[in-house]
Amino acid sequence: MARSKKSFAALFRPLSSEGSRSRSARRPSGEENPALELIWNVVSSIPRGQVSTYGAVARAAGLPGRARQAGFALRVAPEELNLPWHRVLGAGGRIVFPASSRHYKEQARRLRAEGVSIKDGRVAASAITELDEL
Repeated sequence: MARSKKSFAALFRPLSSEGSRSRSARRPSGEENPALELIWNVVSSIPRGQVSTYGAVARAAGLPGRARQAGFALRVAPEELNLPWHRVLGAGGRIVFPASSRHYKEQARRLRAEGVSIKDGRVAASAITELDEL
């Protein structure tokens, strides 16, 4: 599938001080933090049926050692981006959410729908890509 070359930053517009969201509820954009846009671009490139880790996403974005920043970027990503967040896992292919949580169940459901097998909260090693192959 061909991807649009349109910048993720183009989806964001500065909020005026009279905007409907309060300053504390405002999400950072790729224009404010270019690292977020780099991470979002990498996550959007993970193919259907494959997964990667937060650390591999950070390395592929040119941010080695910043796995937590990759997690933050996914947490604050605008829904309009439709990022395949479910394809990003913790080290060793582990779903990082608690097993009883709504997020865990949703991530497992989405991965299974793409043909990724999950056992005890982990995916098969064959489904994990290091992203340098893309």
